[in-house]
Amino acid sequence: MANTGDAQPVGRPDAEPSARDKPMAVLIGAPGSGKTTVGRLLARRLGVGFRDTDADIETVSGLPVRDILRYEGEAHFRVREREMVRRALAEHRGVLALGGGAVLEEATQRLLRRHLVIHLAVPEGQLARRLGSAKGRVLLSDDPPGRLRTMVTVRTPIYRRLATYNVSGDGPSRAVAARCGALFP
Repeated sequence: MANTGDAQPVGRPDAEPSARDKPMAVLIGAPGSGKTTVGRLLARRLGVGFRDTDADIETVSGLPVRDILRYEGEAHFRVREREMVRRALAEHRGVLALGGGAVLEEATQRLLRRHLVIHLAVPEGQLARRLGSAKGRVLLSDDPPGRLRTMVTVRTPIYRRLATYNVSGDGPSRAVAARCGALFP
C-alpha cells in the first residue's frame, strides 16, 4: 500500500490476515494520543465492540489507574496490565486500546506481533497541549514536560516497531478515526 501521509503501512510480515481476527485492531500510542476516544469512534464505524485495558484494570481492581500507580507503584500496575492485555488479546474481537506503557513489557510485545496494531502518532508538542497540567496522570505529575519527553523518546521507537500501521493522530478525533477506518476494506 502506498504511503498516503495519513496511514503509513509498516508491512510487518508476521501480521498476516489470518492472525488478525482477534481483536480486529489494537491501538497503541503515547498518553494523550487519543487511543480511547479514537478507539470508540473506530469501533462504532466498523460496527464492532470497543475495549480499553485501563478500564479493564479499573473494573477488576475496583480502583482508578492513578490510585494503583500512586499507592501500589508502577511495577505492580504493570503486572496487572500485562495480564489484562493478555486476556483482552485472547478474548476481544473488536477494537482494543492499550495503555500507553503496555508496550514496555516484553511479553506484551511478543503477543502484539500476531495482531493488527495501529500506532496513533502525535507530535510531542500536541501531546503536551492535550495533557495540559497532566492532573490525574501520576507518571507525569512531578515534571509533566520532562516526563512526557522521556516517555516519547523511550516509547516511540517501540510503538513504531510493533505497529502494522503508523497513523497520524493529528487533528480531530473523528478525522483520526476515519483515517484508521480507511485501513479496513
